[in-house]
Amino acid sequence: MSDKLKIGISIGDVNGIGLEVIIKTLMDNRVLEYFTPVVYGNTKVASFHRKALGINDFSFHVVNSPEQAHGKRPNMINCWQEDVKISLGEENEVGGKYAFLSLKAAVDDLVAGKIDALVTAPINKHNIQRSEFEFPGHTEYLQSRTGSDDVLMFMISDDLRIGVVTGHIPVKDIPVNVTAEGIVAKLKLMHASLKQDFWIQKPRIAVLGLNPHAGDNGLIGQEDAQIIMPAIEQAKAAGVFCFGPYPADGFFAADSYTRFDAILAMYHDQGLIPFKHIASRSGVNFTAGLPVVRTSPDHGTGYDIAGKNVASEASFREAVFSAIHIVKRRREQAELSANPLVTKRLTRDRD
Repeated sequence: MSDKLKIGISIGDVNGIGLEVIIKTLMDNRVLEYFTPVVYGNTKVASFHRKALGINDFSFHVVNSPEQAHGKRPNMINCWQEDVKISLGEENEVGGKYAFLSLKAAVDDLVAGKIDALVTAPINKHNIQRSEFEFPGHTEYLQSRTGSDDVLMFMISDDLRIGVVTGHIPVKDIPVNVTAEGIVAKLKLMHASLKQDFWIQKPRIAVLGLNPHAGDNGLIGQEDAQIIMPAIEQAKAAGVFCFGPYPADGFFAADSYTRFDAILAMYHDQGLIPFKHIASRSGVNFTAGLPVVRTSPDHGTGYDIAGKNVASEASFREAVFSAIHIVKRRREQAELSANPLVTKRLTRDRD
């Protein structure tokens, strides 16, 4: 029996590049030495994508459950039986319907402990909406399904880690949603994740300001002085080693980010624009704060290049291996903590 981790994979929008980057990742047989992939989708849809890409020497091993997964093959669970009309590059109801069926089946098995982690291919946040999915994205859906009090959208790469206070909300709604309570909560989540998931014993966290020049002493807004600074002090009092607020433009232009283990941005684009530039094609979206592990590539559905065999699988592959590393770190830490001698030593070190 294989002791490799079972990594569940949801296929995302069937009209996008999800299956392309999945197939390209799993075509390299070397990756199968490190994990057992369980893809939630449909073999007919996968075959359509494979043929569109001109790939002939690849196939999925069909199983009914993760327990049946073959340790040396890419496995697929058929989440539906009906034929699906694929319209590559098109945003439509079909793409959303089957993206949800794939995601729901994968999350069902994730929360049941049948797979060790989940890697999600990109969805379209508009067409996936339905009675069972009234969420801005994967992050909020996973939070609901796992009953988690709070989560952090945490973008990670070898060189940079950025979390955000506010996620997928309109820009006009950002200021009212930037609260001291929310900032402190995200800082605590980030601090805990850096220790548990990345094994950084004393993480240093930078906090970005909300306004240009971090408010410039109140000349360009009061939030930085009246909300963000007090939140940083509260977090410090709770044991979080954090600094700021820093003006976002100069912070990244001067490479100041290299002096920190992670950065907390106030809103989506403030964090993700520099992240995607610096991380290039190797960035990963990790949902910190969940009792389970979920990652995804840092790109979208890629409608404009779907079926053209030009999508890079680099970010998706990084998402898979990031999930593997995080699961293993969590388990190793749990084993160490269960050892009374180690627990006593760790407690002494913290004191």
